[in-house]
Amino acid sequence: MAELTTLARPYAKAVFAEAQEKNALDAWSGDLALLAAYAANDEMASLLVHPSLTADQQAEALKDVCGDKLTDTAKNLVAVLAENKRLTLLPEIAVLFEELKSQLENTVEVDVTTAFRLTKEQSEALKKALTAKLNCEVRISSKVDKSLIGGAIIRAGDLVIDGSLTGKLSKLAEAMKS
Repeated sequence: MAELTTLARPYAKAVFAEAQEKNALDAWSGDLALLAAYAANDEMASLLVHPSLTADQQAEALKDVCGDKLTDTAKNLVAVLAENKRLTLLPEIAVLFEELKSQLENTVEVDVTTAFRLTKEQSEALKKALTAKLNCEVRISSKVDKSLIGGAIIRAGDLVIDGSLTGKLSKLAEAMKS
């Protein structure tokens, strides 16, 4: 994983610089999300590393699948990545691009997993508390996992707060064993 990040980072930074210069962050965000989704598809992923296909054929296959949804600059990125045998990095490039975009916009994506669906009031209170703690604008996406029994797990980048009942019981069991 660290190796993929290391390989993808220069491409993500170059795309980000281009997007900033052209004031096209949202357009690039959409293009990279689309390319990453197709590149992560099992069938497409095997095609992108198929030894009998040339770099141009691999790039064309990916561009054909995306159709008219890609901008010309995104198509150029696909060609460059294919030429350097880096098409499989597209999902990682998209993730790194979104991180750079979030840093610029001073926002953070927060994933909240709860045992039960959050009410609107709970979601707003959590957003307010996280905004104060993280000192940036927070965008919350939530999902329900009944196996947590109660509480929540909050993920914001590298920060993970496990306030779930399952997590607390697991820590208690670990403490009792030692």
